[in-house]
Amino acid sequence: SIIVYKENPVGVIIDDFVVVDAQTQDLELFDVEQIEVLRGPQGTLFGKNTTAGAVTVRTKRPRLNEADAEIQAQVGSFGTKEGKLALNIPVVEDKLAVRAAGMYIKSDGYYKNGYQFGPIPGFIDASTAGLSGSGSDERIGGDDVFSGRVKALWEPSDNVSLIATYEMVRDRGDSVPVVNDTPAGAGYAFPNFGFPGIPDGVDPLDYAGINNRDDNLLNMSKGHRVDVDGFYLNGDFRINDNWELHTVTGLRKSKSRLPNNYVGTNGPSFTNPLTGGVSEFSLFDATRDDNREVFQQEVRLTGSVGDVDLVGGVFYQDSDVDFCVAQTVGFLDIFGAVGALGPNPAPFGFFNANALLLCNSQQASAIAGFVDGTWDVTDRLHLSAGIRVTEEKKTWTGRPRVPIIALDGSPTLDAPLDGIDFAAYPTGVVTDSEKWSEPTYRMNIGYDLNDDTLVYASYSRGFRSGGYNDQTGTVLNPLPAAAIRPVSPEFVDSYELGMKGSFADGRGTIAATVFQADYTDAQRTFNASFPGGQETLFFNAADLTSKGIELEGTFALTDNLIVRGMAAFTDADYDRFEADTDFDGVNDIDLSGRPVTRVPEVQLGFDATYSTSVGDWGNMKINGRITHESESVAGYSDVGTAYDTFLDARTLIDADIRLTAADDKYYVRLIGKNLTDRRYKTGSLAVATLWQFSNYGAPRYFGLEVGTTFGFND
Repeated sequence: SIIVYKENPVGVIIDDFVVVDAQTQDLELFDVEQIEVLRGPQGTLFGKNTTAGAVTVRTKRPRLNEADAEIQAQVGSFGTKEGKLALNIPVVEDKLAVRAAGMYIKSDGYYKNGYQFGPIPGFIDASTAGLSGSGSDERIGGDDVFSGRVKALWEPSDNVSLIATYEMVRDRGDSVPVVNDTPAGAGYAFPNFGFPGIPDGVDPLDYAGINNRDDNLLNMSKGHRVDVDGFYLNGDFRINDNWELHTVTGLRKSKSRLPNNYVGTNGPSFTNPLTGGVSEFSLFDATRDDNREVFQQEVRLTGSVGDVDLVGGVFYQDSDVDFCVAQTVGFLDIFGAVGALGPNPAPFGFFNANALLLCNSQQASAIAGFVDGTWDVTDRLHLSAGIRVTEEKKTWTGRPRVPIIALDGSPTLDAPLDGIDFAAYPTGVVTDSEKWSEPTYRMNIGYDLNDDTLVYASYSRGFRSGGYNDQTGTVLNPLPAAAIRPVSPEFVDSYELGMKGSFADGRGTIAATVFQADYTDAQRTFNASFPGGQETLFFNAADLTSKGIELEGTFALTDNLIVRGMAAFTDADYDRFEADTDFDGVNDIDLSGRPVTRVPEVQLGFDATYSTSVGDWGNMKINGRITHESESVAGYSDVGTAYDTFLDARTLIDADIRLTAADDKYYVRLIGKNLTDRRYKTGSLAVATLWQFSNYGAPRYFGLEVGTTFGFND
């Protein structure tokens, strides 16, 4: 979710630090030691409480007394260039070492700015009548990102290990393009005003649209700008042969400036009558800007008492966020709307020349204590259980969306976040605060049927804390009390039966899981229409059940050929989904019995790897992968099922060939992704009955990668 205050159901934990902001969770990582995906509620062992799972990432530690380097470079389709470097440098023998790793990615993007609009009819606003145009056909949506980290490992004794880390991210990539794929003849308004969806036979990736409007606080030509600076200290202290103390201290500061065109259109240039600068027409452009600072402290004690292994600890996190969104909604001028303040300047009207500004902030804190134990009752029977008690407090302060000239009569601010000064601009500002305290827990029983097969059953209880909405006040002004209040916590009871085993003398492995998750008071986002537009609202609207089965296995058919497969079948429906979107005390939305959004019923995967020697030079690995995902619901509309959006079923095929030298110091790799050049959506949203926009996955990609690893003393 792009909602900056929303608690994520799946946690992302990098080197024991919980990354809470969605904008920086999915940045590609390099120099990684291990990635582990955990399903179900988490929090009794480490980190923050979650309801759906966690992804834990462990980056490589510095190594004492070893000096080496790893270098990778890749070139590929769409002007893609990647460079990766890792250095391990010993400083003091047996005591101190430093490891530095960084990567840089640059690409042109796989979309084209090819949208064509017009002619705009003249039956409402003569200033726009007859206008038409098209984009530049240049590639858009490209990458330009550097990320890196420096780690220093100090081991002053056999009982103490300290790692200090500095992390940096600088993302200057393009704004994420969208495609106006509004269906023709489906009752949407925009096609009637000269802004149709994709024509028949046109590649959607060639029909994206974006403008370079830099006035009205947008800075569209600068693209997305994300800065992250993180400072972390991890400590391991051996108390005795049975007990160890682990500490995690971190401070992570991030800034996001995310301008976007939310219609997928481009427009004509004109002279802005308020600023005098050259500008562009904006149907719906906005920039979402935020500053976030997160501090975390965790202390864990691990050890054993007899046959029982124990983990216990405390967790504290403090997160402060300032958020503003500046919107330019010129489509209101085309529709004949008149601004409430000031003149209606030519040529395009009040709303195209005046940014609408929404600002709010949140201070959140979480403190928790947890303990977890595993008891080997016999050589075959294993029991484990854990409990966590969490208290979270959040304070929200916000102002409804207003034209920037309504703040103090000035037509401009230097930046959207200047509007976060609620003391300087106090009109309409409201504050609310709430606190929640909940226990979560888990139980697991495992039994080794033999040396190769484990069966288990587990139950876990999870909760996601209540929260505020950064979109509150987009349309609602003044804010009703019901809109200001946060949603309450979401709860889940998760059940799982499974087995894991190996066979054929270890040549094969298999795992099977049957699961069910029962959610109550599930937090759901809904886009509700009001006379002044559409507002994104949060509700504890749903109870839902998600159940299914997952299978995965690996088998070495020969010494050279390994095959892997997975299958997941999920049935997830809303038992209850009712919401009062206009706060009149009557539920006006009922999605009970309908599928949960973004949950495909079927997911399949198969891959095979063939290895062989290439004379005396080295070895070759050929890998092929095929994945399939069934159709799922992208989003529900409040104006009727005809405006619901979907993500089509898709089957993707990838392959790569890697040649590695006999001494493992050099390799070259040929990469192919989405070899059938499948077009598929990764997101889609209908904006009331106005228009529909979507994001698409990457098309066919070919790349060539080379790499080397060497020691400085080799």
